Amino acid sequence: MQKALSENKIETIDMVIVNLYPFAETVAKGADFSECIENIDIGGPSMIRSAAKNHNDVAVIVCPEDYKKIQEEIQSNSGALSTETKKSLAAKAFAKTAEYDAAISAWFAAQNGEEFPETLNISAKRKSALRYGENPHQKAAIYVANSSIPGIANAKQIQGKELSYNNIADADAAYELVNEFSEPAVAIIKHANPCGTAIGSSLAEAYDKALACDPISAYGSIIALNQKIDKAAAEKIGTLFVEVVIAPDADEAALERFKRKSNMRLLLTGKMPSKDAREKYVRSISGGFLTQERDYITITKENLKFVSKRKPSEDEIAEMLFAFKVCKHVKSNAIVITKNKATIGIGAGQMSRVDSVKIAAEKALGIDPSKKGFALASDAFFPFADGVTLAANAGVSCIIHPGGSIRDEEVIAEADKHNIAMAFTDIRHFRH
Repeated sequence: MQKALSENKIETIDMVIVNLYPFAETVAKGADFSECIENIDIGGPSMIRSAAKNHNDVAVIVCPEDYKKIQEEIQSNSGALSTETKKSLAAKAFAKTAEYDAAISAWFAAQNGEEFPETLNISAKRKSALRYGENPHQKAAIYVANSSIPGIANAKQIQGKELSYNNIADADAAYELVNEFSEPAVAIIKHANPCGTAIGSSLAEAYDKALACDPISAYGSIIALNQKIDKAAAEKIGTLFVEVVIAPDADEAALERFKRKSNMRLLLTGKMPSKDAREKYVRSISGGFLTQERDYITITKENLKFVSKRKPSEDEIAEMLFAFKVCKHVKSNAIVITKNKATIGIGAGQMSRVDSVKIAAEKALGIDPSKKGFALASDAFFPFADGVTLAANAGVSCIIHPGGSIRDEEVIAEADKHNIAMAFTDIRHFRH
C-alpha cells in the first residue's frame, strides 16, 4: 500500500473528522420512517472505525467540543498529538459509533413492535463522576440516557454542594411522587421513602401539611415540588435543614431566599415529566439486567369496586385515591394513612403487612389522636383480616387496596364489622 501511495503521489491521512447524520435528533423531533432512514449515516461510521483502529497514525475526532483542545495541543506540540491523546480520541470514537448503532437498533425494534428486543443495547453518556456511591468505599457516576426527559438526570443544579449517589436516588424518587398530582404537591423523602406528602391550595400549604407528617425524619431530607417555587414556599423550606430541593422552576424571590442556604442543592428541571410516559426502567442484577415499563397506571374513581356494606362518601373516595397514589411510591410492604390530602402515617418496607399497618397507625395517632377521617391505602391485598382490625382500632374509616386474596371475604367482613368503607382497585403497586 505504501508503494501505491508513493507511485500515485497520494499523501497519508493524519486526521479524520466526522460529524454523523443526526439520527437521534431526527427521531426525537417525530420524523416519519423515510426521513429517519435517510438520517442513518453509513460512510461516517465506517471512516470513524477505520481511523480509530489505526489511531497510532491517524487522529479521529467525532465531537466538536474537542476541536479547541486538539488545536491547542497541535499548536503547542510542534504540530503533533501525543499517543495518549490519540488513544483517548479512538476510545471516544468507538463509543460514538456504539451509541449511534444502539439508537438505530432501539428505533428499529420499536418500529417492529418489539417491546423487549432480543438484544438490549444500553447507551448513556457520563454526566459526572460522583464522590462515592451508597457508601464511601464504593465508586460511582451518573449517566444520561435520554436528554429530552425532564427529571433528575437532566436537572440543572443552581446552587449547593456536589450531589451524592444517595442524593440523586432520593431526588428521583421524590420527583416521581409529586409528578402524580396536578394540584400543588410536596414530597419529603428520606432513604427513598416519603416521610411526608401532601397537596394543597399552594406549595406553601402543601409543604406545611407534608412536614407535619414526620418533622423529625424530614431533617436532612430531599424535598420535591411539582410547580414553580415561590417566595412563600422557599421561606418555609429555608427554615429546615434540607439536602436537596428539586422542582420544575423557581421564581427570583425563591432563588434569593435559597442563596442564604448555600450548601443546599437546588435542582431545576424546566418542566414535569409526562405522566403517561412508557419508558423502560433497567436494573442491574448479577450477570445481567431486569427491565420493565414504569408503573404509569393511575387509579380513578371509575376503576374502584366498592365491596363493603357502607359505601364511601365522595370526600372519602378522594382521600383514598390520594392515599393510593402516595402508596405507589412507598417501598413494599407499604401502608399509607392520610387525612385532608396529607400523609399522617407511613409504614414502609416491612416483611409483614400487619407490621406496616402497626407502624403507620402508631405514627398517625401520634400526629392526630382524634381517630377521625383517616383513610388507609395498601399497595397489595390484605392476606388476613388482622390488618383491617388494627386499622379500625386506629380510627381508619375507609380502606383502598387491590383485593385478590383468597381471604377477601374475611377481610371485607372485618371492614363491615367496624363500619369501614372498602374499595378494591384490582391493581397492585409493589415497589422494590
